[in-house]
Amino acid sequence: MATVNFSVPDDVKREFNEAFAGENKSAVLTGLMRQAIEERRRQRRRAAAIGALLQLREKQTPVSDAEIRRIRDEERP
Repeated sequence: MATVNFSVPDDVKREFNEAFAGENKSAVLTGLMRQAIEERRRQRRRAAAIGALLQLREKQTPVSDAEIRRIRDEERP
């Protein structure tokens, strides 16, 4: 197991200690770090998905509002 050393503002340390009094702070920090890692992974996946969608959009031929309306009307029962 590794040991990490981070500098945080005194008020954050004080509030953290108050909020998690009586708890294993190493376990709390480990959980928070895992959440942060997963959130970063989600952000990267979202960014990649958005990039892929934008690339697809660039390749598509634009369709006019009139054409969309015409196809909608044809497909309606």
